[in-house]
Amino acid sequence: GDRIFYLSGTVGKRYNGGNERKWGMDPKQIQAWKDGMTGYPLVDANMRELKATGFMSNRGRQNVCSFLTIDMNMDWRYGGDYFEELLLDYDVHSNWGNWCSGAGMTGGRLNRFNIVKQSKDYDFAGEYVRLWCPELANVPDKYVHEPWNMSEGMMEECGVKIGPGRDYPSPIVDPGATPRVMMTDGSRGGGRGRGGGRGNNNRRSGGGGRGRGRGNDDYGQRDNSNPNRGKGQRKDMKSL
Repeated sequence: GDRIFYLSGTVGKRYNGGNERKWGMDPKQIQAWKDGMTGYPLVDANMRELKATGFMSNRGRQNVCSFLTIDMNMDWRYGGDYFEELLLDYDVHSNWGNWCSGAGMTGGRLNRFNIVKQSKDYDFAGEYVRLWCPELANVPDKYVHEPWNMSEGMMEECGVKIGPGRDYPSPIVDPGATPRVMMTDGSRGGGRGRGGGRGNNNRRSGGGGRGRGRGNDDYGQRDNSNPNRGKGQRKDMKSL
């Protein structure tokens, strides 16, 4: 039906606390995201490219969706609506389905894209970022994906000032903060069950525990091999 256009998505209001999530609707923050002024170079480069050309890569779409809905915690429908307005290859099913899923409102695993890591993985030398964020043209590779780490002296040398009302904005959300939706909810999962086994995806099974089987990391114990996973991160979330 039309559930794909609802805030609670296809999972509905009661699914796993789906409608208990408090979404933000700050027009200034949403506009900053649209204008490519979030202070996160990869997000800003993709949003500026979209506004100028009507195109954005698939990887870019995943990143800016994750950032708006998870890091910024803004109502995901604003993103779907904006893409509908600007994308040259807009398709109602793909667009709204992907936004609903990216926001975690389809009941599947919630993927949070680590923007800085994604920047370094897919634009290591910063060529794409510098193309669409010319303010950062002279920023060294070491800082081009995290310009907020530069000292005032370094900014002076690069000819760019980072901060409110300056050449390039400060990060719209604290780079060191853990998004609220990623935090462990004591009412979910865990328990003392032996769990594990061979990967029972039933979220009601209690999961985790001392199971010795292979299990499914998305719903079982924390994957210590994933350096992008936060300490208190929910077990049904994957960090990329």
